[in-house]
Amino acid sequence: MIAQIKDFFSNFTGNGNWLEKQQNSILSAAAVITVANVLSSLSGLVRERLLISEFFSTPSSQQAYEAFQIAFQIPDMMFQLIILGAVSAAFIPVFTQLKRDHNEATALQMSSTTMTILLLVFMLASVVVAYFAHPLTAWRTGHEFTDTQITIAATLTQIMLIAQLFFAVSNFLTGMLQAYQRFIIPAIAPVLYNLGILIGVFLFSSQLGIYSAGVGVIIGAFIHMAIQLPFALKLGFRFKPSLSLSFPGVKQFFSLMPARLLTISMTELQNLSLGFFATSLGNLSFVVIRLALRLMTIPIRLFGVPISQASLPFLSAQSGSKTLVSFTTLVTKSLHQIAFFAYPASVLLLILRIPFVRLIFGTRNFPWETTIITGKVVAIISISIGAQAMAQLLIRAFHALKDTRTPFFITLATTTFYLLCSWYFVFHTLWGVMGIAVSIASTAFLELILCVLLLNHKLPEFAKSALWIPQIKMLTASFFMAVFLYLPFKILDELVFNTTKTVELIGLTVTTGTIGLLVYMYFSALFEIKELKLFAHLITKFGPWKKSLEKTKEVIVETSV
Repeated sequence: MIAQIKDFFSNFTGNGNWLEKQQNSILSAAAVITVANVLSSLSGLVRERLLISEFFSTPSSQQAYEAFQIAFQIPDMMFQLIILGAVSAAFIPVFTQLKRDHNEATALQMSSTTMTILLLVFMLASVVVAYFAHPLTAWRTGHEFTDTQITIAATLTQIMLIAQLFFAVSNFLTGMLQAYQRFIIPAIAPVLYNLGILIGVFLFSSQLGIYSAGVGVIIGAFIHMAIQLPFALKLGFRFKPSLSLSFPGVKQFFSLMPARLLTISMTELQNLSLGFFATSLGNLSFVVIRLALRLMTIPIRLFGVPISQASLPFLSAQSGSKTLVSFTTLVTKSLHQIAFFAYPASVLLLILRIPFVRLIFGTRNFPWETTIITGKVVAIISISIGAQAMAQLLIRAFHALKDTRTPFFITLATTTFYLLCSWYFVFHTLWGVMGIAVSIASTAFLELILCVLLLNHKLPEFAKSALWIPQIKMLTASFFMAVFLYLPFKILDELVFNTTKTVELIGLTVTTGTIGLLVYMYFSALFEIKELKLFAHLITKFGPWKKSLEKTKEVIVETSV
């Protein structure tokens, strides 16, 4: 079976050589991840629009759709706690160190051992959660969440636990490929995951209703795993079950996990509380906040996550330096690269929020009132895009230094702040879902401030002029962009375009968005922002992109299974 899968991919991609190339710089790796994230984000938006068009026609179907969104939370929390946190915080640094200090065979066997242990833990936890799915769902939702919704969400939770098992295996494969600086296949996998959900809804919605989306999640998760397995095997990975805690690197791996687990538990507490607070408000508030967050996370996924995700192997390699000068420089440059893209994306979402919501989610059965309130929430949380994107990198910088305690204390502080703010706004004001949005944005800024201050204690040369001056320049350019974007948007909206028609709405969005971006580029050049030159250089490489990837160092040994 494995040989057939590999043969398929070899025939499909011309032996798949370009898929296996090693990315030797953060920008090249981030470029690969960004391109794939564009496709992933687009497929995710298509998925969301399909679900809305399919399950938003009546009040009962709208409630079922909200239940589907709630059902994601517990399986996702388990996956985040047991698997993803371990891979992101401990696996890549330890795997990289074992490759460097021992050999690849030792590193690969360490991955099998840790995978065995964590999969057993995950399966045991899944059985317990599946059994208590109904009371857990009732306990974590507000009084506006109906009994019918609780039943639907509990059943979908049980279904989607199967998908998380596939994700558990898949993310170990992702960590392994990224430790070898192979980013293309892990970046493509989410696109296929969204495709799997679309397949499930398309094939089974008439028979299963909202449960077809749960079946689609299983299909997508399996494809997410299957696409990466042949390439992990080509690197030399063979799953050899083992429970040996004495194997090199295993104890170090698990010693890094407790603080990381506590950190993620705080984040997941924040996510669960979002469901509780939103379902306490009713009026599909959870759907509104989730759709707004999906829009906001697109620029974070496109710019913040790729650079921070691609930087971890490079930061881990630099963390062994005694002076950490190269490490500090790498973190600072990566922050500027993230900010250069995140700030204008924040402005675009802030000013063009209603057109974006209408174009992406505005199916015929999506109410105009829901569009307006979603746009308002987008406006509030879009202000924090830059903060959230840069925090992604700074957290990984702590991990590369093998410090998982500091991120825990940061998350503890920010989660406490978020819970207090949300509780106050939901139960003691009339702000409703807007109050939750304010809590999210405020918490993001607090997280960024704490990350910068505490990382500066470890890297005394970090928070200096090399960090602040470029950031101030980019913020200033973004301010002028906002001014020159808002004015033509209002004028063209009222005098030129009839935005009740989709084609003209697209025309308004593209025209004003282009004006805003050109203004940002102009002021970036005027302020001599270095990242503009890097961006221009990157653009020139996208023409012969395949040829560019061919130039990177090839270290994969061709093998047959």
